[in-house]
Amino acid sequence: MAGRRRVSGSSVIALCLLLVSLVACGGGPVTDSATAEVQRLLDRRAAAVLDRDAGAYAATGTRAGYSELRSVPLDAWSYRVRAVSTAAGSATAEVDLRYRLTGHDRGPVSTARTVQLSREGDGGWRVDSDRPAPESAEQPWDQGTVRVVNGTHSLVLGAGRSTAALRPFAELADRAVPAVSDAWDADWSRSVVVLVPGSLRDMAALLGSPASSYRGIAAVTTGETGGPADAPADRIIVNPDAYALLGSHGRQVVLTHETTHVATRAHTTPATPLWLSEGFADWVGYRDGDRTPRQAAPELARAVADGRLPDALPTDDDFAFTGDAAELALAYESGWTACRMIADRWGEDRLTAFYRAVGAHDRREGAVEHALTTVLHTTPARFTADWHSHLRAEFG
Repeated sequence: MAGRRRVSGSSVIALCLLLVSLVACGGGPVTDSATAEVQRLLDRRAAAVLDRDAGAYAATGTRAGYSELRSVPLDAWSYRVRAVSTAAGSATAEVDLRYRLTGHDRGPVSTARTVQLSREGDGGWRVDSDRPAPESAEQPWDQGTVRVVNGTHSLVLGAGRSTAALRPFAELADRAVPAVSDAWDADWSRSVVVLVPGSLRDMAALLGSPASSYRGIAAVTTGETGGPADAPADRIIVNPDAYALLGSHGRQVVLTHETTHVATRAHTTPATPLWLSEGFADWVGYRDGDRTPRQAAPELARAVADGRLPDALPTDDDFAFTGDAAELALAYESGWTACRMIADRWGEDRLTAFYRAVGAHDRREGAVEHALTTVLHTTPARFTADWHSHLRAEFG
């Protein structure tokens, strides 16, 4: 073939050595050096956040973000640089931000960020922007200046909200925590963190999900099911659009329901079906109220009255936020009535023991069946029949 010449073995070895030398002296160390430089810069920036030092923060680059999170109580704030890509005079760093809220987070929250940087005149780096990485959730300070209200058992954070607007959430949470502790005697933090965004869109951004997933949902709780003792505290995130439509009793039920998820998180595992976790949370939410079963479960009451008795307890798919609103309500109400029946027939202590037994199972398959047998001394068929009888007695 024209233009092709043979390269000797020794030449190949020499060429390989030359390439290794070029990589060792060129591309590799440049990347490593940039990563180390950016890490040192972000370490200084993190120290400035913890020290509340506006001047030191500004010395690392853009001032954006500092005033927005200045009021947030922090025990820890750090960055871990995972990767840096450089161009002419600029760089993009993929970073993990880890932080812990004072008095509430047993372990650090970790969230992915993308940091844009540029070279300064002295050759050092400066931060130009710090934003959530693609597909990562926003943090409250990404949405504006965060106001903080400290309750007796709660911490409420709201972006673009006045402290006066946030105070009622702390009052509701401070009533919810003792109510949950009275119903659930297991060890838990006995405090909650409530995030109050400005809109449904902001709520969804805090969850890293589409807004359509939460339309009509008053609040949700984030957290690691079956998490270790040092897992970060859960966040109760409010949907202000749906929450505003509730009366005072409904708002209390919602905060107590979500607080129950915080309390039971360590005992809620992949073995726990949603009818049990959501039904138990509703049971605690309504436990001290004066709502009748028909008032608390209107969709289920109508279904039973119309002769549409559910064949079985709802599946996890029945709790999808994107489903039909009436069907979603029916799923929640079915779980609530099942837990209410257990509490009425076997006692509240047996209900909490049943919840723990299901979560302690090593897999979903057989978890409920085993707990029915060992804790309630019944069978799945008998339990379903008893639930049907309970529904007819309540709503027939």
